[in-house]
Amino acid sequence: MKKLLIACLLAGLTTGAYAQDKKESDEKKAPVFTTVKENKITSIKDQNRSGTCWAYSTLSFLESEILKATGKTYNLCEMFIANKDYMDRAIVTVRMHGDSQFSQGGSFSDVVTIMKKHGICPEEAMPAPGTLTGDSLAVFDEFFGVMEPYVYSIAKSKAKKISQQWRKGLQGILDAYLGECPEKFVYEGKEYTPKSFAESLGINLDDYVSITSFTHHPFYTQFAIEVQDNWRWAPSYNVPMDEMMAIIDNAINEGYTIAWGGDVTEDGFTRQGLGIAYDVKKARSMAGTDADKWFKLSATEKRGKLDSLGVDAPEIVPTQEMRQEAFDNWETTDDHGMHLYGIAKDKNGNQYYMVKNSWGEYGNYKGIWYMSKNYVAYKTMNFMVNKNAIPKDIRKKLGI
Repeated sequence: MKKLLIACLLAGLTTGAYAQDKKESDEKKAPVFTTVKENKITSIKDQNRSGTCWAYSTLSFLESEILKATGKTYNLCEMFIANKDYMDRAIVTVRMHGDSQFSQGGSFSDVVTIMKKHGICPEEAMPAPGTLTGDSLAVFDEFFGVMEPYVYSIAKSKAKKISQQWRKGLQGILDAYLGECPEKFVYEGKEYTPKSFAESLGINLDDYVSITSFTHHPFYTQFAIEVQDNWRWAPSYNVPMDEMMAIIDNAINEGYTIAWGGDVTEDGFTRQGLGIAYDVKKARSMAGTDADKWFKLSATEKRGKLDSLGVDAPEIVPTQEMRQEAFDNWETTDDHGMHLYGIAKDKNGNQYYMVKNSWGEYGNYKGIWYMSKNYVAYKTMNFMVNKNAIPKDIRKKLGI
């Protein structure tokens, strides 16, 4: 038993040393980017095992908006937003007898709606995420394991009439796992309510609009993107793909940032900090693998060969038609929200967007991703931006 224990310890040390060496090797191989334009952001956060990227990315975006407008740095509370938003979503799910999805996800508009309706508080005014369940970060497994069936038991009830007591029960679950939202709190020596605190931040919540680009609705009109987490049916302005990209570039160059939502399930979105719209056909020959061998490789092996090319991997050049097809056939999905704040270029001179993620200081760039312009053009679902960051000619077309 003692020899086995020693052997296990030695194996663990060896494995740990190998993992560390591999990590250092991967970091050395990581592409180096040169910053072209970088706007101010607040610190990297970690949503951990919670489906709250929509809250983290939007509040990060708004924190940058506050920084731009006032020069002040805030850490706004995601769990305040989640507490209020999940109640609203549950009410809609019950009203629709369960035909509206109740889940962890959400949209940028949820955050703005909650802030207008209820206000906001700083992070320290509520329990830190995860601490109420003995964790150091948010873990929603048990939380939603309790809450989701509770909501659907009401929504799918066979009763001819339901009472509204279920809301009190749900609020108890929300408060038990997320913490109670304060009615008053003191911040930097001054007492606030959540609404008065929101009003003190120096931004106008009516300035924020959502932009998208699809052809199943007319351009220069608004429509609600047909994804389940857009359960409020919040509208987005629809523009051609090239104008969508022009808005992003103009915003960054004018000192604004963007709350970005899109697909991160593509092989080109690596867990080490890159987002590249791989052209697999071209990549096959560059990876030194003929077509016959390529098709025999596992998905993991193919991804490894593509990843090894890094910024040298060939990319597709997306078109408006490709965007639409990928949305309609479920290849482009509403996966993740992040915060886009700058532009950088790689060794080949190609430009990438600098993106703040909410997975902690993960990957080769410590929580920052570099997504190519092709990737963003192809895989954007929608983004939120200050309307004043939109080029004047596009604003005129939209009637903003």
